[in-house]
Amino acid sequence: MPVNRNPTVRQRRLARTLKELRTAADLTIAQSARQLDCAESKISRIEAAQSGIRLVDLRLLLDLYGVADPDTRSRLEALSREGRLRGWWDRYSDTLSPLYADYIALESDASDMYSIQTLLVPGILQTEDYTRAVVRAQIEDATAEQVETLTKVRQERRSVLERDVPLRVWAVLSESVLKHQVGGPVVMREQLEFLAASAERPNINVQVLPEASAIHAALFGPVTILSFPEVTETDVVYVDSLLSTLYIEEPEEVFKYANLFRRALVESLPRDESIALIGRMASEKV
Repeated sequence: MPVNRNPTVRQRRLARTLKELRTAADLTIAQSARQLDCAESKISRIEAAQSGIRLVDLRLLLDLYGVADPDTRSRLEALSREGRLRGWWDRYSDTLSPLYADYIALESDASDMYSIQTLLVPGILQTEDYTRAVVRAQIEDATAEQVETLTKVRQERRSVLERDVPLRVWAVLSESVLKHQVGGPVVMREQLEFLAASAERPNINVQVLPEASAIHAALFGPVTILSFPEVTETDVVYVDSLLSTLYIEEPEEVFKYANLFRRALVESLPRDESIALIGRMASEKV
């Protein structure tokens, strides 16, 4: 099988999960190779996402690793079958960076999102005009076509909130996010009204972190943690800035970010108070 030099995010997730399952079962690469009657290098390539895996081989490995839960097996098999699929976002490959496309793929498969936002409303909860203003500010030389494409992509990302089993969103917003004049007062009012309405939905929890909270000193910028339906899959931390994008998948490092999110959540206003504050600030925009 040829070496896969450009694995999709789904292929990388499957590879990482298989390695973690093997390690948890206290098995070596050699033992996995014997199960498939193949060379050890094949297992190494599979676990490095350099090679795909046939369903028959995947099922044999899951048997060896003691994965008996039907739902877990089904989801991992789906990752294998759909590994090469890029999703609806592939239509915009000329505009989207590969790292942003990877994030959208992760978001589309996630069951839960935990987000700390220090500057902007989370992308998945942005209005069109707010997004346009953000894109123009972040990409100084963006063409009108680029602005509209990126705005459309961000709106399409919202489809995960409309699934039969919608994405659950837990967002902590710095109070300053509500005060920024992104796009001007009219745009901000519309955005805050939309945010308050969205926060009433059962799968969306928005809480405001007061400016007076001391935990702001521990925040290094926007952070998003994505969790997936199967307990066998490791959470992924997404840290984005103007010049770089970082994915963190090591469990020890993910735990640190998860703990930071929990601390920020405890310091935030309760949900009802947060929604009320967002509504009041919306009414102040003229």
